[in-house]
Amino acid sequence: MSFHMHLRAVQESTIEGSDHARLVDFMAAAWDWDVRRAEHSSGVAYSIEKDFASVNDLCAAGAALPEGFDGAWELPVFGGRVFHDPASPEAPFAVLDPAGTVCAAAFLTAVPFDTLWDVAGAKLRDGFGPGWDADEIKGTYAGYHTGLRIFYERAAASGHAVVKAFWY
Repeated sequence: MSFHMHLRAVQESTIEGSDHARLVDFMAAAWDWDVRRAEHSSGVAYSIEKDFASVNDLCAAGAALPEGFDGAWELPVFGGRVFHDPASPEAPFAVLDPAGTVCAAAFLTAVPFDTLWDVAGAKLRDGFGPGWDADEIKGTYAGYHTGLRIFYERAAASGHAVVKAFWY
């Protein structure tokens, strides 16, 4: 079974007044393979399979840096207003408002991957266990950082909010 973080950039007005049930419907419609592929191609969606919590750990390395982003490292993966219904089988959602989207983009742009990797890379590599190629692991995380940076830069430039779903 796979676990994904699915992000969608949307006009904030599209999701104003949403609750957990509405976000389930909104994001489920975008999880359709054809819709997801089209949205990924157009740059309004991005997904990370299974590794998104460790991508958050990579971003957390930015908390120790003197860049002055005061918590911005929390925004790219788990940041935003959380919508959860304990009675629902669906996982929580997070919605990052346009200002948060701008801050996430600024963090991902200003703090280079190699800087984060220098702080967190050894721990992330160790999580893979023996036998994994260190350069391949680093390349995987570099790809995640680049993908998130490009996604958030586009969303911020468009004034969008970001809806995050965490799917099984």
